[in-house]
Amino acid sequence: MLRILNKMRGGGETPPGSHWNDILLSWLGSSLAIGLIALLERHVTSSTGFPLLIGSFGASAVLAFGAIQSPLAQPRNLVGGHLVSALTGVSVGLLFPDTTWLAACLAVSTAIALMLLTKTLHPPGGATALIAVTGGDGIRQLGYWYALVPCLAGAVIMLIIALVVNNLPRSRRYPLYWW
Repeated sequence: MLRILNKMRGGGETPPGSHWNDILLSWLGSSLAIGLIALLERHVTSSTGFPLLIGSFGASAVLAFGAIQSPLAQPRNLVGGHLVSALTGVSVGLLFPDTTWLAACLAVSTAIALMLLTKTLHPPGGATALIAVTGGDGIRQLGYWYALVPCLAGAVIMLIIALVVNNLPRSRRYPLYWW
């Protein structure tokens, strides 16, 4: 136990702060991405019953615009992580429709395992899987459509904006790799 506690002391250096240009670009990109997805939901999908904006996109915006060098923010992870997790969450939700606690824990843990297996690890994917199970009747009624709209559609919209905004200055490069 003492060995474990000793490991928790840290000891590394705090990373340097962000430059104001990076802060501004992160703000601009995340504003555009979330704003566009929300506007599309309001004006395009509201009559269809398909939500477009889900909570896990907030965390994806942090990665796609604030941590663009992270492997977790690259296109394969951003898009693939949401898609794998949404399919997993819907599947587990269908298997255990009346046992939310079991569906919730299995959806998240299985999504993590599948993202690791497919090299698409994207932390917001855990929330995407959880939303499929706990998001209410509107989300559950979408069934596998949830994987396409909002998950895949929103992730692709965010990726397109990230490609443009993150490559505006010469000092930034996104993505580091595609696949």
